[in-house]
Amino acid sequence: MIAPKLAPFDTFRLKNKRNTQDAMMSKLIVFNLFIAIWQFENGSNPLQSIRSRIIIWLIKNRHLFELKLRPEVIDENFSVAKFRKGVDRATARMKMPEDVGYEALKIKDMSAEWIIPENPKEEKALLYIHGGGFISGSCKTHRMHVAKFAKGTRLKSLLFDYRLAPEYPFPAGLEDCVDAYNWLLDQGYKSKNIIVGGESAGGTLTLSLLLALKERGIRFPKAAFSISPVTDLRCKADSFAYNAKNDITPTGSWDVWMNLYIGDTDPTSPLLSPQFGNYAGLPPFLVCVGTHEIHLDDCINVAKRAEEHGVEVTLSKWDKMVHAFPIMAPLFPEAKEALNEICEYAVRHVENE
Repeated sequence: MIAPKLAPFDTFRLKNKRNTQDAMMSKLIVFNLFIAIWQFENGSNPLQSIRSRIIIWLIKNRHLFELKLRPEVIDENFSVAKFRKGVDRATARMKMPEDVGYEALKIKDMSAEWIIPENPKEEKALLYIHGGGFISGSCKTHRMHVAKFAKGTRLKSLLFDYRLAPEYPFPAGLEDCVDAYNWLLDQGYKSKNIIVGGESAGGTLTLSLLLALKERGIRFPKAAFSISPVTDLRCKADSFAYNAKNDITPTGSWDVWMNLYIGDTDPTSPLLSPQFGNYAGLPPFLVCVGTHEIHLDDCINVAKRAEEHGVEVTLSKWDKMVHAFPIMAPLFPEAKEALNEICEYAVRHVENE
């Protein structure tokens, strides 16, 4: 069947309609940009740096620069494959520092990398667990971030590709973390010379790893750090609501990602949701969080629980900061300061015999 040919007037009318729609869309976007800028100017914190305000504002309003009126909402139609491609594309632009190198290796069937700074401390190591919502992330996407910790601590840093959901739900990723830690011990690294750390989902797995080591009677690392962890995977803490518009993570993301990761496991299982763990006897650890994060309450709650169990916990809260902000260093001062604080914490503990 041949489509009817449009008369010249009909063609003009269709073009005019599209032009009108485009003009309305442009006006709406400009209006939303104006509102966002007004909020940026009038919601400022005098103690927050201008650079952090600008960078965070740009990240939170990135939808406007994609000609979208509203921020992304993640729901049941979420595509893991598309999300992973986006992460790979974004991180492909990031470069390693010139004075930090890396070497590929294998841990069982896992791809892994040593991230190596200049003049690394002998016989000491950082085991870094990358973030990515338990569904994304790899050595490729995170080596430039881990390089910042390696450089700041002068610790050889082991990064590895643990298995991801939904293909491999809990406990696959955690088992890979245990394997990576045991590999360090098998290589001759003493537990007192190892620091464990990670951001976001990697921060959660850091705490879960400590609890798993306790459960299995494996020697603990000297200390650990956890940046922006989710510690109750039911995602019911109040900060998920009151910080929903403050944080940079897409609306609905953690609910969807956690369902993919949890599988058939009880979400209150301590190895899954470390907020419910028994921390008695665990090594010191630092929890870093921004007050504008949806994970704020999770971080406060897990630090409080560990402290009640007699653990030496450092809770580092940063005003107006967002999810996993330390790995944004050196983009703004607060990120650099938080990164330095974490590196100094790691060095202080690993050098304290």
